[in-house]
Amino acid sequence: MIDHNNMLSETLKDIKPSGIRKFFDLLADMGDVTALTVGQPDFVTPWHIREAAITSLERGQTYYTSNSGLPELRTEVSRYMKRRFDLDFDPSEVLITVGGSEAIDVAIRSLVNPGDEVIIPMPSFVCYEPIVRMAGATPVIINTKAENGFKLTPDELSSAITERTKLLVLPYPNNPTGAILEREELEALADVLRDRSIAVLSDEIYAELTFGKHHVSIANVEGMAERTVIASGFSKAYAMTGWRLGYLCGPKAWIAQMTKLHQYAIMCAPTASQFAAVEALKNGDGDIAEMCAEYNRRRVFIHEGLNKIGIPTLMPEGAFYIYPYIGGLGLSSEEFCERLLREEKCAIVPGTAFGECGEGYARISYAYSVKHIAEALEKIERFVNKLK
Repeated sequence: MIDHNNMLSETLKDIKPSGIRKFFDLLADMGDVTALTVGQPDFVTPWHIREAAITSLERGQTYYTSNSGLPELRTEVSRYMKRRFDLDFDPSEVLITVGGSEAIDVAIRSLVNPGDEVIIPMPSFVCYEPIVRMAGATPVIINTKAENGFKLTPDELSSAITERTKLLVLPYPNNPTGAILEREELEALADVLRDRSIAVLSDEIYAELTFGKHHVSIANVEGMAERTVIASGFSKAYAMTGWRLGYLCGPKAWIAQMTKLHQYAIMCAPTASQFAAVEALKNGDGDIAEMCAEYNRRRVFIHEGLNKIGIPTLMPEGAFYIYPYIGGLGLSSEEFCERLLREEKCAIVPGTAFGECGEGYARISYAYSVKHIAEALEKIERFVNKLK
């Protein structure tokens, strides 16, 4: 008989499954759970965006698009980046991808060679490190600190750079901490990078979800656009998670090569989704403002609720996650979350799902209604009181 395990990629076998997926699997076996786990807006995609997709289907626009995406969509991405973030990208410097996740994968695999080093600040989104490993490169992890607001500092970056460093992943606004980087902080990081041949992958999927401060990209900093590729998408800002549509913006020579990889792996992003995205970019600024205002209300509500319970929690400045410190309650992050799930039927994600430095923390999504969050806070408070 064939030993199927021995026929698999050794690199892939060595990669651990997502820690978030473990909790989704536990949830699947339980009913009536109050879950604050998923980074998915609870809003329905605005009607005018859905209508654009329906219209495209009614018109029979069910064909492949060009590999890089509909010309009108790449043009609208270019206009949007200028209008919202003062960034200049020609449509030829835009690639439409299947979600932000494919954008990240394509960018990393296009920029690194086996043996290169990729700097990844953690805690952060779960996919960066596995993709780097599957590309044959070496992840270099920087464990950011609570006393710095979980922000990458110039000293930490400088200390991690070696002669093999090829790429820096910049995951801000951050999932899971909600941290952002302001212009002066980005300028300090740019000072470390300018005289080195190091590329930057800036994951800006949460760029529209900042509170009280306008998002600034490292590509806005002098001299950095030429070495930066931005990965983003439509899922968070426009409540379009299931449409699976993202994009890359970067130097033309990079985008040309990234398009080849996308071409052979994917062909093109879903056509109806692309037509919907054109409408989102043209007429969706009001939708962004409305949803962001509601997320802000939830952010304040859950921050006050957790601190009232006695769980120390920094106020997140971006995205729609909060990252409470649970390390003083006598349980590991996984123990806390598993017991909370089993004893109170309330689901949150252990901080260790986003890197080992997440021990002592948990990620809670507030992409849920205030009523749902209030119910979860009651269960968390009851559980914490049992531990005291």
